[in-house]
Amino acid sequence: MESGQPNSAASDHNLDGDAQAHPWMELIEPISTDKTQNSSVPPVEGVAGGGTSYGWVDGGLQASSLGNGAIDPTKIHSADLLHVWSMPSTANVSQQEAPRPLEHVNLLAARNERESFQIALRPKVSWATSGIAGSVQVQCTDLCSSAGDRLVVGQSVTLRRVVPMLGVPDALVPIDPLNSQINLLPGETSAIWVSLNVPCGQQPGLYEGEIFLSAVRAEAESRGESLTKSERYQLYKELRNCIDITETRDYSSSEEMVQRLTSASTTLRRMLALPSFQDCQENNGLGDMMDEDIMNNVAVRLKLSLTVWDFTLPLTPSLPAVFGISETVIEDRFCLEHGTKGWYDALDHHFRWLLQYRISPFFCRWGDSMRILAYTCPWPADHPKAKEYYSDPRLAAYAVPYAPILSSTDAAKNSLRREVEILKSEAHWSKSYFYLWDEPLNMEQYDVICSISNELRSYASDVRILTTYYCGPSGSELAPSTFEAFVKVPNVLRPHTQIFCTSEWVLGTREDLVKDIVAELRPDLGEEWWTYVCMGPSDPQPNWHLGMRGTQHRAVMWRVWKEGGTGFLYWGTNCYEKAMIPSAEICFRRGLPPGDGVLFYPGEVFSSSHEPVASTRLERILSGMQDIEYLKLYSSRYGREEGLALLEKTGVYLGPDRYALDHGPIDVMRGEVYRTCRS
Repeated sequence: MESGQPNSAASDHNLDGDAQAHPWMELIEPISTDKTQNSSVPPVEGVAGGGTSYGWVDGGLQASSLGNGAIDPTKIHSADLLHVWSMPSTANVSQQEAPRPLEHVNLLAARNERESFQIALRPKVSWATSGIAGSVQVQCTDLCSSAGDRLVVGQSVTLRRVVPMLGVPDALVPIDPLNSQINLLPGETSAIWVSLNVPCGQQPGLYEGEIFLSAVRAEAESRGESLTKSERYQLYKELRNCIDITETRDYSSSEEMVQRLTSASTTLRRMLALPSFQDCQENNGLGDMMDEDIMNNVAVRLKLSLTVWDFTLPLTPSLPAVFGISETVIEDRFCLEHGTKGWYDALDHHFRWLLQYRISPFFCRWGDSMRILAYTCPWPADHPKAKEYYSDPRLAAYAVPYAPILSSTDAAKNSLRREVEILKSEAHWSKSYFYLWDEPLNMEQYDVICSISNELRSYASDVRILTTYYCGPSGSELAPSTFEAFVKVPNVLRPHTQIFCTSEWVLGTREDLVKDIVAELRPDLGEEWWTYVCMGPSDPQPNWHLGMRGTQHRAVMWRVWKEGGTGFLYWGTNCYEKAMIPSAEICFRRGLPPGDGVLFYPGEVFSSSHEPVASTRLERILSGMQDIEYLKLYSSRYGREEGLALLEKTGVYLGPDRYALDHGPIDVMRGEVYRTCRS
């Protein structure tokens, strides 16, 4: 679905104009039900109603009664200046979010799991002289157990600022632990996303800590008060000197390099001896460094407890979830030439960053008529990096590049044969697949897939080919109705496809149609049923569009598990409009629902950082993937039917239009798994 190619998925999906219905949409009407048409559509949080759809109102909360005039935040308790309260990770905290009482946060997590929540902040008055309401300093202690074990701030505990995209809270911009101030605007609610990452080797038990939020003078207002002019000049001169000394250059000798580094070290030690740093204590972690206002007990204190239980999520996800990364978007935005060192470094950085979300990334380049070059590793199979990639236990599935898709030369074919010969001898070969064509539409395209399959199967008889589709091939007489033709696709592609990946859009709210699809498959031949979302389905069904409910985002994976899919595909994670500089404004592609194909943003858009910035939707995908591990554990103890019953009796997920609208049922389900499976 790259832009700039006349016959790419972009044109097939009408990205250059208003989105058009797929040709198979006509088949939905006869199978739709009145129940679906009359169902209550959840409000779009952050767009119409915000978090008030949870029923949280401002009743009983008193506004500050401070008088007019300048306010010194260091002399007034921060609770008199701002509202602070916690929100679940599934809440879209809008700028109009009304305050609620501050409560102790209690969380539950397994080892190798990330659990998140949000802190909402709303100013009661303005204490800044600039256009903002004021600045808030955010500091967190390490989380400690009674046995002395810790979850360290900056490593296992991270804080990010929630930034709106198109007015909807979505981008999670890291907060610098060394300068953890955020600015609040008058009459607006802001949110901080707090994530607790539990390492695999963490000792189980109860971990407790606190987050301190204190109103402070804005950085620009307090800068002159913290240091005298002469001190600031001295600091600037010394830092400038360090940069000059250590600037990258060719050293004439190792002795010169040592001398320069020694000189820089001496300068830095002299700076630390300045009076401004006398109050700083060495060897303290970030979680132990508290400002004077906190010591004076003027900060709002949020108590935080995390129960780490004696269960570890598997390193290799139980469900292969393969997500695309557009290589051409990376090339354009970061001005990288294909095949250069910078290009390899950029792809490697994106790959490793996405692995933390329990997804298996693949890079992609789109050709004509929806042909696709999909590959997980940029390096050939005989490169040392390739072994590192393919053997990574966090990778549940990997795409092998079909090089002739771009060039059908003998060299490309020989390279492909060599690639398969190397990989098929490895233990990880069972994770491999080829993704050749996206949503083929006619028999001519089906014939090309079959032809390529014959070639690949001559190299390895157990090769796996993945094909996505939402309809049967035009020009065929498979069945009398459109949907029946869709169901019969395996009969056309067998044995040339092993992973039949169908659109959730086709199903609508008719879960019973899953049985018809699966009935056509041959598990004895290694055939699998995967699903995908792209453009559709739309509200109220689960998807990852901007503005949908947080539980709606998380429910995509609940749906996969309930319907029995053995894998999942998502077409793009970085497919925003073309830009030629890293810091360019993010524009979602025309003709697609906002957020479709975009799950993270370039860090340069928000700061000088080169680290990608996750969306709240990507974090909720991770939560959904973790939910699958909980359900799998529960089902391994009590059977799949009991696992399905747990989803229903807790109210988490009953169907594509019937799932939890708030966070409560999720905690109930997770707590039940913990209670019954911890022994």
